[in-house]
Amino acid sequence: MADWSPATYLKFEAERTRPARDLLAGVPLESARKVVDVGCGPGNSTELLAARYPDADILGLDNSPAMLAEARARLPALRFEAADASVWLPEPDVDLVYANATYQWIPNHLEQLPRVLAALAPGAVLAVQMPDNVTEPTHRLMQEVAETGPWAVRLAKARRIPLPPARTYYEALTPHASHVDIWRTAYNYVLADAAAIVEFVRSTGLRPFLDALTEPERPEFVAAYTAKIAAAYPPLADGQVLLPFPRLFMVAQR
Repeated sequence: MADWSPATYLKFEAERTRPARDLLAGVPLESARKVVDVGCGPGNSTELLAARYPDADILGLDNSPAMLAEARARLPALRFEAADASVWLPEPDVDLVYANATYQWIPNHLEQLPRVLAALAPGAVLAVQMPDNVTEPTHRLMQEVAETGPWAVRLAKARRIPLPPARTYYEALTPHASHVDIWRTAYNYVLADAAAIVEFVRSTGLRPFLDALTEPERPEFVAAYTAKIAAAYPPLADGQVLLPFPRLFMVAQR
């Protein structure tokens, strides 16, 4: 896939940072010496970690050069490095591994997350948030447009499969944990209109579909998708639209 777009991602920084803040609120560590932000993106989540643990050695990891450049510009005092979350494991002295909206992109994350937790020392924490919205209209309609257009064959592998149920994660993590807390929250984002919903998902869920299209095809795909989104998310009384967005959270202490 093409590199991520920090500018597109940050158009909705407040909406994207709120679950990052809620995840951090669930971390039961009053202090931390070493913290790793896996999938740090443009640094908005890392900024929260630095505020919560000002004395910690904080490292941000991402596989996107553009996102790492944005994070370094935003937080020049912190360290940011390239890494592959599908294989990365923490050093035993890390107190907190934090991952906001990262592991849903990794097909083997159900096997990788227990490995990350098992690498930590007793008392350390793994905190993860993942969008759980693949069955929502935003994502179902992406797939519908993909399957009905001339690009169907090329987009066959673009979709993301739904997350397993919470009990699956609980059972995967508990052999390596002293305590596991799992919850699911549905945010309701108030956006300007259907086009804003499309823009919201353009840098995330819609990205694999658009990356597989040619330049002339992308406007046609987006137009067809926007029309379906407008029908699925009708305007509110004030003309804006409401985007329900469920997310899965888990905090596991070694």
